[in-house]
Order: sequence, then structure tokens, then C-alpha cells
Amino acid sequence: MKRVFEYEFYGRKLIVENGELAKQAHGAVLVRYDDTVILSTAVMSNNVSTADFFPLTILYQEKLYSVGKIPGGFIKREGRPTDAGTLAARTIDRPIRPMFDENFRNEVQVVNTVLSVDNDCTPEMTALFGTSLSLGISHIPFDEPVSGVIVGRVNGEFKINPTAAELEESDINLTVAGTKNAITMVEAGCKEVSEEDMLEALMFGHEAIKELCAIQEDIISEIGVPKIEVELAKLDENIVKEVSEDITTDMLEAIQIEDKLEKYARIDEVKELAVTHYTENHADSETLEDELKQVKKIADNIEAAEVRRLITEEKVRPDGRDMTEIRPLSGSVDLLPRTHGSALFTRGQTQALAITTLGAIGEHQILDGLGLENEKRFMLHYNFPAFSVGETGRYGSPGRREIGHGALAERALLQVMPSEEEFPYTVRVVSEVLESNGSSSQASICAGCMSLMSAGVPIKKMVAGIAMGLITKDDKYTILTDIQGLEDHMGDMDFKVAGTRDGITALQMDIKIKGITKDILKESLAQAHDAREEILDVMESIISEPRKELSKYAPKIKMIDIKPEQIKDVIGRGGDVITKIILDSSNVKSVNDKDAVKIDISDEGHVVLYHQDIAIIDKALAMIEDIIKEVEIGKIYTGKVVKVEDFGCFVELWPGCEGLVHVSQLDTKRVEKPSDVVKEGDEIVVKATGYDKRGKLNLSRKEVLSSKTEK
Repeated sequence: MKRVFEYEFYGRKLIVENGELAKQAHGAVLVRYDDTVILSTAVMSNNVSTADFFPLTILYQEKLYSVGKIPGGFIKREGRPTDAGTLAARTIDRPIRPMFDENFRNEVQVVNTVLSVDNDCTPEMTALFGTSLSLGISHIPFDEPVSGVIVGRVNGEFKINPTAAELEESDINLTVAGTKNAITMVEAGCKEVSEEDMLEALMFGHEAIKELCAIQEDIISEIGVPKIEVELAKLDENIVKEVSEDITTDMLEAIQIEDKLEKYARIDEVKELAVTHYTENHADSETLEDELKQVKKIADNIEAAEVRRLITEEKVRPDGRDMTEIRPLSGSVDLLPRTHGSALFTRGQTQALAITTLGAIGEHQILDGLGLENEKRFMLHYNFPAFSVGETGRYGSPGRREIGHGALAERALLQVMPSEEEFPYTVRVVSEVLESNGSSSQASICAGCMSLMSAGVPIKKMVAGIAMGLITKDDKYTILTDIQGLEDHMGDMDFKVAGTRDGITALQMDIKIKGITKDILKESLAQAHDAREEILDVMESIISEPRKELSKYAPKIKMIDIKPEQIKDVIGRGGDVITKIILDSSNVKSVNDKDAVKIDISDEGHVVLYHQDIAIIDKALAMIEDIIKEVEIGKIYTGKVVKVEDFGCFVELWPGCEGLVHVSQLDTKRVEKPSDVVKEGDEIVVKATGYDKRGKLNLSRKEVLSSKTEK
């Protein structure tokens, strides 16, 4: 039976339908948020997975029909997820995952199909709401409702789920998710917002989240089914006791080794000893293989427990640092001679090499997605090769992690990028992570910022990033500055904060517990601010301001504004004029030649020319100026005869500008045949006298000769 639930949420209709669509799924809801429509379905496998992790898959399937588009390319159907779609799936997954028991092992899949999109009514947060509700009404063991909102601030006023136009004006673009009791996920881009204002925005968003969670509870009470009992992964207490007695002391010593590779090698050695000793003691056991899986899990748990105990009780970090201490910092610029800009940033055993490339505006990225934005001129791409952590691994297209980390770093630096009018280039930054022991995305922000400055991009201010961590044990908690890999893996929070000296430009927070309090958020933001200042001091000692000159290998630019009605003259029929300009000025045979001058012309008549050789730019610019140059009536010009006819001759004043000297205007005396006076190639002095009814220019040699005679 179809059920419909209608609510009002901050001035928009929120409608949930159940019972008509996808009835074989274990949980299915159609969520209408004004004109945005998402179908969310949840299904759980009946079998317990043998994996030692919870196999949860969250999908966010963008359908271009939802915004009235036909996919680009030859295939004309949706292919691999867009970066925006991948990021949306991550945004949903992160707050949902902690709501399952850590020992849950049945595979769960949630599919969000985007059916209709109103870009003023966030499809991502609608899908998060649908994901949580589809799980909530099903028999799948899911703890409690989760919801999310976008918070903006326009003219000092906070707004929930602002429109696209409001977000353009907003200095905060904050995505926050949580339960009715606590915040569980944060993602934000900000225009240098203070820690106090950001905390206020988070709390404002959480109040709206409470309303959405209450709506879900209302619907679940009406149509939800009882949760089933599932088999949870559990450990044999006898094996736990035996392994703990065997390796706890050795594990504690291994954890406190400072060097990452040496530490991890010793930890692995201790874990292998646990397996070896248990095998020797229980070689006759018929279930030895299954027992050894437990031994490995117990060894991992001992490692995590000792890390947490050391930090919360003894205030000792695995590498011996103070709770607020940053690992050693260093960096350099201009490592790569032929790139447009490059920088290396190292923090402890995390190292990122960032390279900046400048291109013409026409080289912007084309976006074939559901958003209003069709292109972007600043990109940051993040690469995380396996060798950076001393491992072998898969190499291929970027995964969710690479896309997510790149998007965070891009968001942090975008806030200080110059406008297209100030710096008319497409800018691409690539971060190559060369070594990693935690927080490589924040190292990418620091390296990326310095590489932009090295390339001469006039960024407004320097940006640095730091990752904060949280370790809880019972009612105690400890906030860590600059977490390393082990603290991230074993900890309860990964809170990344990027910004300038004057404010936050990007945030990202993930937690593994049910939520965190306002006090923890406040303390984390304050510690992050102090760390950011320290990192910026080091960065400024390496490069203090953007270069005034671009690399000799970077394309140089010159700009000119022409009248919109002149664009057709510069481009020509079928592009013949602009093609001739490119070929002749660059001395190449094809406009696609790498040495050809690039010319971008906007609809408003803004012309930008790019080339490494400024002389080629000047030559192309002179040709354009000749085309757009306008004749002044009454002014005298020297021109070249290009064609002689019985009725007169055509004179070229400059390339692209010709006029007719009628036979009656060739001389002060009567002329029978124009060829008696001029021939092709002659240079003659003429006066511009006006235009005929067809807009053709009229010239006179006679008037020039008459004025000379009078003198």
C-alpha cells in the first residue's frame, strides 16, 4: 500500500512516498524535496561475509535526464561516475557508516537514483536523508536516523540549504551531517571565516538536522519493520587471553618506535609472532585456520587498544610528540626546471610534490554533470601511488579517496585564487604524494599553495592545512595536532582544517564514533588555528609572495577588448580570418600545432592571446587591431591599390580594410581609364569620404590633390 508523508522544511516541501516503487528492496523511499526527486533503496545480504570489515556500499547514481541533458560523447549514456557523483557518494557514506555495529558483517548496499534535480534543492542531502530512511524502515540493523544540510551565510544571515544564487553570495558553503544528538560529518569551503563563526554555523546546521531526524523517526514509527538479529563477528575469549599475554608487551614497545617504516615492520613482526606461537601451541586443532583469523584480529585490537591507552592515560603519542606538536617541517620551490611552477612540502614522513601548469582560458575543464556549473578554470588533482607507503598496489584511474582528497585541497585553495579578469588562465595543480604517514591531503594544500606562488599566480593569501585527531577512552578524550597514519587509523576523528592567517577556507571531518560535542569541535578548531600559524611561518620562509614574472616556459598573455559586433570580422566566415591570423603570426601549418598562438574571444568581445613568445603575440595582436581598426571619415590615409576596374580602383588601407576610389575621384582632371593613372601595387594617398548605401567605404584621391593645390 502506498503511503505519503508531507512536511514543510525551511520553506520547502519535503514529501516521502513508500509502498509503490522498488517493493522488493528491503527498504525503499521516494523523497521529493520540491522538484528534486531521489529514489533510495537499501538491501542486505542474508549471508555473513568472511571479510574482517563491514561490506557497505553507498551508490549515488546521477542520471542526466534529471536535468534535461543528453550525455556527451559518442555512447550517449551515463558512464563512470563524475567526480561530483563520487564526492556525493562519499558524503553520504561517511555519516552513515558509524551507525552500524563495528562487528556487523552482512553486506549492505544502498542505491540512490537521482531522478529529478532542482539545483536550488540539494540532491546530495536529499539522498542522504533517503539513505538513512530506507535503512531505518527496513529490517536492516541500523542504529538511528542520520540527516544532513548545507549551511550558507549571506549578508551575515545563516541559511539552511541555500539556493544556487545564494551560495554564490555566501561566504560559507558548509555541509554538515549528524544524528539528533551529535555531529558526525563536516565538509566545507569558506572565504576566510573565523573559528567562532564556523562553530556557530555548525551548531545552526545541527538544529536543522534534529528536525530531519525527527521526521525520519515519525515515518519509521508508522511504516518501519522490526530489526532482525544478525550474527555479529565475535572473538573467543580464551584466544583473546592467550594472544594478549603473548604479545602485549612487545606490541607496546613496537608502537613507540619513532620511524614509521621501522615501527610498522616491528608491529608486523609482533603480529607474525602471535600467529607463529599460536600455531605451535594448537597445531592439532581442526579449526586452526579460523582460529588464526581471530589471532590476527586480536593482534590488531591490541595494537589499537595500546595506542589509545598511551595517548589518553599516559599522554604519550606513538612517536613521542606532545599532543599539540607538529612534526618537522621543510620545503622548497622550483624543483622542476621546465614546469611553470613546482614546490615540495614535507611534514615528518609525509611529503607532497605539487606542480602548477598554466593554460589558456579555452583549456578549462568541461563538466557533464547535474550541477549548474558547466566548466571550471582551477583544478587540483591528487595522486597517491603505492610506493608512498612502501607498498605495491593497483595503478589506474583515481579512486574515491584520490578524488575526495583532491577536491578538499582544491576547495581550500580556490578561496584565494584570482578572478579570471585578474589572471585569465586555466590553472591546474597536481599533487604527487611521494611519502605518506598521515594527512597527505593537507600537505598537498601546502605544496599546492607554494607551487602556485612559484608559478606567479597572484593568489590573495597563503593557505596551509593541518589534520586534527581525537582519541576517546571511557569519559576521557584527547585532541591531537598533526595526526600520523597510526593515530588516524586507530583514532576516532580525522578533522582537517585549512586556511589563511585570517580564517578558514576548507574543513573536512570524519568520525568513527556516534558523534562529537560542541566543546570538542571548539577545542579542535582552536588547536588547528595555532598549528596553521606555525606552518604558514615555515612556508613564508620558503617563498614569501607570488612571483612577479611567469616562467619562461609558461604562456604569456596580452588582452584587448573589441566591440561584440566586430567578433564576426575577427573570426571570419567559417573561422577563415582567425585561422589565417594564427597560422601567419605563429608561422605554423596547423592551428593545433603546439607552437600556434592561442586566441580566446568571449561573447562580450574580450580577446586574450597566449604564447610563450611575446613577439608572436604582438604580431597576432597587430593583425586583430588592423581588422577592428575603424576608418575616420575626413582623415587622409596611405593605401595600396589591390585591384583596378573600369569604374575605379580598390585601395587597401590596412589588411581587412578596403575602399573604392571611383574613377571620378582619381584625379583633379578627367580620367578616361583608371589604368592610365594607377596600377596594382601602387601606393597612393586618399581621403576617407564616407560610406555608400551598402556600407562600402568611399575614398578620394582627388580631394587630397585639390587640398595640396590650394596650399
